[in-house]
Amino acid sequence: MEIPELIKQRLGDETIESAVSLGDEDLICFTPSRTLLYRGEGLIGDESIGVYDSNLERLNVSEGRRKTGFTLTYVDREEKFSVSRDRGDPVLQRLLQSVLRTAGVIDAEESVTDVYRFSELTVIITDARVVKHIGAYVWDGEYEEYPFAEVTNLDFEEGSVATQIVVSVAGRPQRFKAPNDQAKLLKRSLTNALSEYYEVGSLSQLDDALEENRDESAEEDDDDSVSSDIQLDDSISPLVGDDGDEEEELDTDAIRGIGESPEGDDGDATADAEADSSRPSEVVTGDDTDGAETTGSETGERGDTAVAPTAAERAQASREGVTTAVKRQNELLKEQHETIRKLIDELQRRK
Repeated sequence: MEIPELIKQRLGDETIESAVSLGDEDLICFTPSRTLLYRGEGLIGDESIGVYDSNLERLNVSEGRRKTGFTLTYVDREEKFSVSRDRGDPVLQRLLQSVLRTAGVIDAEESVTDVYRFSELTVIITDARVVKHIGAYVWDGEYEEYPFAEVTNLDFEEGSVATQIVVSVAGRPQRFKAPNDQAKLLKRSLTNALSEYYEVGSLSQLDDALEENRDESAEEDDDDSVSSDIQLDDSISPLVGDDGDEEEELDTDAIRGIGESPEGDDGDATADAEADSSRPSEVVTGDDTDGAETTGSETGERGDTAVAPTAAERAQASREGVTTAVKRQNELLKEQHETIRKLIDELQRRK
């Protein structure tokens, strides 16, 4: 395929990675970071070229009876072009490859082998992973990717209308559905891509390769299950001590203060109650004739002292103490759960 001079002038330091002939003299070329659409000279116009960067925010594709339209949305603008419908699929495949490389979703040497679109589901198969996007657009920043190196199982569950594809990654099943009339093609593409990645020639050999991944994943899960691997921050107090008894004793002491006194303390409680009932709160003596008021010796010793609490008051104080302790424990529990959740999320992101 001869490259028009107008395209060569716009290449700069880049090289053409792939190209699709659009019929007559029209040609679309793809570099690592751009798409160059060349229109040859015709009856109604001279030759022209359109250049579209691959660092787009989202990509939309619309299909008509004769044309497939592409809408590329950037931060500050929107660009459009169209090709004949029978060229739509190869153009989309190469365009997505350039976009995914630019976005860092796939490696620089990684190639897109197939693209499937089922309503709002787009499944992109490369030679090293599956990329899944759900939404009105064919592509934007919300996507999921399943590297072949972490695949532990591949299964297909056929239904009356659609087939459910189950790709287990690190032992965790990831599911999506495809219409039955296209599911066979998707199954073959995905199976072939995995077989080529693991360099095997049969389904049994592929299963053996995935079996090794399953064993490794099981070993990693066993290691992750050891609770000592997660270290709590020093500012977070555990709910129980090292022997698990310290907080339990605290709760028991607080609860025992509610209602009746503990066994062996009845005499002290009774004595306190009798003292409360017999003790005067204030003793006043004086001469009524001159109106002078004189505080006696007992009042002098106790006049500024607080009255001892009754049994009911002590019980109420104990209840309030228990309520405060329970609230604080609940707050600590929430803080610990939030910290553990953040730690787990961070560990998963770093895998």
